[in-house]
Amino acid sequence: MLGKFKTTAVTALCCTALGMGVAGCDSEAVENWDPFASSSSMFSGTKKITVDGKSVNVSCAGGPAVRPTIVLLHGGGDDLTKLAALQKTLSKNNRVCSYDRLGAGASDKPAGPQDFASTGKILTGVIDQVAEGGPVVLAGHSLGGIIAARYAPEHQDKVKGLVLMDATPSTMIADISTVIPKSAKGPGAQVRAQNLAIFQGQNPEQLVIKDGKVGSAGNIPVEVIMHGQQYLAAIPTYGKGLEKAWAAGQRKWLELSGNSKLSTATKSGHYIYTDTPDVAVKAIETVTSQAAGF
Repeated sequence: MLGKFKTTAVTALCCTALGMGVAGCDSEAVENWDPFASSSSMFSGTKKITVDGKSVNVSCAGGPAVRPTIVLLHGGGDDLTKLAALQKTLSKNNRVCSYDRLGAGASDKPAGPQDFASTGKILTGVIDQVAEGGPVVLAGHSLGGIIAARYAPEHQDKVKGLVLMDATPSTMIADISTVIPKSAKGPGAQVRAQNLAIFQGQNPEQLVIKDGKVGSAGNIPVEVIMHGQQYLAAIPTYGKGLEKAWAAGQRKWLELSGNSKLSTATKSGHYIYTDTPDVAVKAIETVTSQAAGF
């Protein structure tokens, strides 16, 4: 996929990052962490739950849920194991859950092409079981970010806060098509073709990703974090344009709420929660605290 171009320059752009490890995590701590050691009376550990007739792999830790339950959404090509270190840290003060979307990790494969509505249906089923009817804060990375951002406006009864970590922009198809024309050659042409194919559903989740308007989720707290290390600039000819479009896309997510904030993780590439985990933790903790009042 895009990660094959030089380092990880294009990986973030297509929101897949296939085959990448948990960079920047304390692997020994993650391996020694026992999620079943939680004293929560609610479901803890990793297990399969059934949602809409499908087996969904879910991991929960921490609790009881005094504040809103935090639900972490992984990026495309990843699974919940990549979020293990972040989940462990957050579980010290919160109830935190993550899950593999259909087609990812240990969850079932989708029966066919998915869209934001169908992947949102699975998210609803997960929330209903792990939060037991209580409020949630969604924290999504890359593809998980756009899924969370599309979901929140239509589920304001459930979602009381959002953290978007370098979320895929709402106009990514138009951005790529504009910045990299059909006439492009070399690496630029490869980036364009790979991305457009992924957005058409050629990805492990078979998720068809379409551009759309940013909806309103009311006045819930929203933190948008964008990368500061401009790795997309490494793409010959079109890198600077892609960085500019990506930054504009992050600013566009502020329209989700009248209580939105944008920040830049200056020392981070696309994987903000592994490159600079303190930045991700602080944002999620802050939003969760604010959401407790909604």
